[in-house]
Amino acid sequence: MTTNQPLPTSPATPAPAARRGDIAGGGTPGQRAPRGSARTKLIAAAHATVRRQGYSATTVDQICAAAGVTKGAFFHHFASKEELAVAAAEGWTERARPMFELAPHVKLDDPLDRLLGHIDFRLSMLDGPTEDYTCFVGTMVQEAYATSDRIRAACEASINAYCEALAPDIAATMDVYGAPGDVTAIGLAQHVQSVLQGAFVLAKTTNDPAIARGTVTHLKRYVRMLFGSGGAA
Repeated sequence: MTTNQPLPTSPATPAPAARRGDIAGGGTPGQRAPRGSARTKLIAAAHATVRRQGYSATTVDQICAAAGVTKGAFFHHFASKEELAVAAAEGWTERARPMFELAPHVKLDDPLDRLLGHIDFRLSMLDGPTEDYTCFVGTMVQEAYATSDRIRAACEASINAYCEALAPDIAATMDVYGAPGDVTAIGLAQHVQSVLQGAFVLAKTTNDPAIARGTVTHLKRYVRMLFGSGGAA
C-alpha cells in the first residue's frame, strides 16, 4: 500500500509504523530472536535494510544480522532472498493500512478535507534520513522489475493497494465538487502515488527531504485547484 509510502501505502509508501527508527519487533544484531517471531523480524529487517541501501546491495546475512536471527532461521521461513522480498512487499501493504484507518484526517466529514488531510499526513512524514520515509516497494521495484517478475508483481500489488484505498475519498470528492470529464478516481490516486514516488527519488538525489516536501506541497495545490479550491484543509 508507496508507506511514504501505503496501503498504505501504496500502499506504496510507509505508514506511521514505518517511521524513523522503527523495525517492528526488531532485534539486536547477533542475538537470537524470541521464539516464533523470526519471520516477522526478517520482514521488518528487509524493509529497513532495503530502504537504506537498496535491494541488490542487501544480503541475506545483513538481513539476518539486522533481525537478530540465525541464517538457519531465515531458510526455515524463506527459500531465498527473492521469496523474502515478495513477503516483505505484502507486509509493506499491511504497514500502510493505518494511514487509511487510524490517521486523524479519516474522521473528517468532507471528502476533500480527507483527501487533503491525507496529503498533509504524507507531507508530515518527510523528515529525517531518506531511509526513514522512502518507500520499500518503490525502492525495490526500480532494481528488480526486469530481473524478477515475482518481485515486480508483488510491488505492483502493493502500489495498487495504496491507490485503491485512496480512490474512494477521491470519488466522493468528485461527487461533491465535480471534476473534468477525463479525471477518474483511480487515475488521480495513481497520480498521487507517482508524485510521492518521484518526491522520494528527488530526496535521494539531494539527501534532503526539503525537495520532497516542496513537490508534495505542489501536489496539494494541484488537488485544491482541480476541485475549485474547496475544502478546509
